[in-house]
Amino acid sequence: MPFGFGGTLANAVALNTAASQPESAHERGKVTNVGWDRWTPVNAAAIGAHLIGATGLLLANRNRVASQQGVGTMTVVKTVFTGAALGVTAYSRFLGRKVSARTDVPVVSATEPDQDTPQDVASAQQQLQVLQWAVPALTGALAVLSSLAGEQQRPSEVGRGLRRRITS
Repeated sequence: MPFGFGGTLANAVALNTAASQPESAHERGKVTNVGWDRWTPVNAAAIGAHLIGATGLLLANRNRVASQQGVGTMTVVKTVFTGAALGVTAYSRFLGRKVSARTDVPVVSATEPDQDTPQDVASAQQQLQVLQWAVPALTGALAVLSSLAGEQQRPSEVGRGLRRRITS
């Protein structure tokens, strides 16, 4: 499974909602920050593992990428989606650091500012409200693309792809 899919989705669905439960708006911000800050190193490790694995697969399949029709295109598309997911993840972390730098700001929930939330934090939260769904969407798309790429490795598909490449 691509980096961060399950955990980021769980945080968007569960942590952000759970963070709205404390009575105090300041406690809500604190709970949110602790949860997301604990997730960051796990997500970083998942990203590293994904990139190492993807690089290993690319090296192992470099001949197929060069010679089997459709594999090069699939590789480019997967690389673009990976880059987009990494970009969204990095920007989300940048915004998250803005929020967590103010350890106990008053909030309604993890991605919904309170009327007393400082403007810079509120702006970051509003952007995070959208981005929290972008990472699972992009990494989910990567899972689908990886499944399709796996189908390209079937012996019948390899033969068909090589024949198409030769005849075109």
